Amino acid sequence: MITTDITLICEQLNQGELIGLPTETVYGLAANVFNSKAVSQIFETKKRPTTNPLIVHVASISQARTLVKRFPDKADQLAKQFWPGPLTMILPKNQSVSQLVTANQENVAIRIPNHPAALSLLNQLDFPLVAPSANPFNRISPTTAEHVEAYFPAIYTLDGGACQSGVESTIVGFEGNDVVLLRHGAISIETIEESVGRILNRTGALTHASLPGQHAKHYAPTCELIVTYEPLFMLSAVKQKRVGILWFKSIQIESIHVDVNLVLAPSGDPIEAAKNLFAALHTLDNMELDLIIVERLPAYGLGITINDRLDRAANK
Repeated sequence: MITTDITLICEQLNQGELIGLPTETVYGLAANVFNSKAVSQIFETKKRPTTNPLIVHVASISQARTLVKRFPDKADQLAKQFWPGPLTMILPKNQSVSQLVTANQENVAIRIPNHPAALSLLNQLDFPLVAPSANPFNRISPTTAEHVEAYFPAIYTLDGGACQSGVESTIVGFEGNDVVLLRHGAISIETIEESVGRILNRTGALTHASLPGQHAKHYAPTCELIVTYEPLFMLSAVKQKRVGILWFKSIQIESIHVDVNLVLAPSGDPIEAAKNLFAALHTLDNMELDLIIVERLPAYGLGITINDRLDRAANK
């Protein structure tokens, strides 16, 4: 149920219901962070393991401070530069945040979303929101209200248009005076380093459930997906299958063996590719294909983030 009525959405949240929340990254399935029943319902509705923690969305830096024991100097520096925005920070939680939200960990993931409707909503509420992506566990993330409605037609979704970033937030933590990259996301590692200097990259050294969105298989369509630098080469192994190819910036060669070709970023800009990624996967997933082949992006900047999402979608 799609709506633009923020008052209705507030009423739903105050009554302990779940709602679809627009953000600049992807749409979230949101609930009152302090309502344990509603938080449990998020896990049940998404069929998400309770070992996978949730991100808390707040209206301000001051509200974020009320949820944590410490706010390191570099966290303050990053918050002032990138909040509101697609940066999630892992900070030591205080007792106000339940163990259910953090999957029994002593740290909580927090960010301020950079979306006018989300910020307007958060500023009208007396509580922050937990809001993992509004999709069944492991399925393609939603970047429009229509995507959310297709997954969860009985839930009210606040329509905020198409998401501008199109991929989930970057996650960082802190080790002493060092900033640590924990998940690639909508802000590239290079951009963060321009702010705080060199950061440590721990993205390959984490257990799959210790952070949001880090399971080996995630973001997946219903059919098989392959990621490769040479999409047409993969056709040699495909026989009598309905195939769609998702190209990075242009269709290299047309083939009679391909049912549909889509292009992520005609401009060749990875920012455009990120914005269009999940919407393109939804489009292909709705075409009843047997196989989706995706062209891998150059491995720098947001290309690393997009390749990460594609590799998880392709994981069997």
